[in-house]
Amino acid sequence: MMSRKPLIGINADFRNATKDAPGFAYLAEGYFDSVTDAGGVPAIFPPTRDAADIRHIAEMVDGFVMVGGADLNPNRDGCMMHPSVRCLADRREDFDRALIKQLAELRKPVFGIGVGMQLLNVSQGGNLFLHIPEDLPKALPHRDAIDASHRHGLLVVPGTLMERIYGDGEVRVNSLHHMAIDEVAAGFKVSATSPDGVIEAIESIQEDWFAFGTQFHPENASATALDQRIFEEFVAGVLAAQEVKMVA
Repeated sequence: MMSRKPLIGINADFRNATKDAPGFAYLAEGYFDSVTDAGGVPAIFPPTRDAADIRHIAEMVDGFVMVGGADLNPNRDGCMMHPSVRCLADRREDFDRALIKQLAELRKPVFGIGVGMQLLNVSQGGNLFLHIPEDLPKALPHRDAIDASHRHGLLVVPGTLMERIYGDGEVRVNSLHHMAIDEVAAGFKVSATSPDGVIEAIESIQEDWFAFGTQFHPENASATALDQRIFEEFVAGVLAAQEVKMVA
C-alpha cells in the first residue's frame, strides 16, 4: 500500500495574450476539488514548452487528469478544418499532445475529460467526428448554447468501469460538445454511449495501462454526486497501478 496520497497531475487551460491582457493559464475549480475529494493530491501544470520538463512531469506524477476545453486542431491529425471548430491555443495543444505521448509511453494512469478524452483517443490512433449535427444528423442535441446544464441519457456497457460506477439504472449526464469519437483507438473499447449511439466514454483494455475517458464532465457544477465516483475510481486505479509496480 502507498503510505501517501497519490499525486494527480492536471493540465491547465491556456489563453493567448491579447493587446490588452497577458497570456495566462487557468483551471476550473471542479477539477482539483474533485481530485482532492477522491483522495488525491492535485498538481496543476501550465503548458510548458521544454520536452525534458514534459518528460519529468510524466515521470513524477502517479496519474494524470487531462481536462476539457476547446477543440483539437483537426489539421494536426490529417483532417480538414471545419468552420465549427474553435481550436485550443497552440501552446496548450502542443503541451497536451507531447504530454499524453509521454504518459502513454510510461503507462501512467490517465483520465481524459471532454477534449481530454478525444486527445486520448486520437493520440492512440483513433479519430473524431468534427461536427455532430453534420456527421450524425440523426443524433440528439449534445450542446445547448442557452443551457450550460444540458443533459442527456447515458447507456453504459456491461462489464465496464462505467457500469461499476453507475449500475444499470437510468443515468443522465451533462452534454457540452459538438465533436465526438468516430473510430475508437486500438487498445480501447466503448464503455458508454448516449441513446443515439454517440460515444460518451472509453476505457483501455490493455492490462498494463489504466486509462479511460468521458465525453461528459463529472467535475462540472451540473454533475451529480454519483459522477464524483468516477474520480474515486480513478484514484483507486492509480493506487492499484502503484501497488502492481511496487510488486514488480
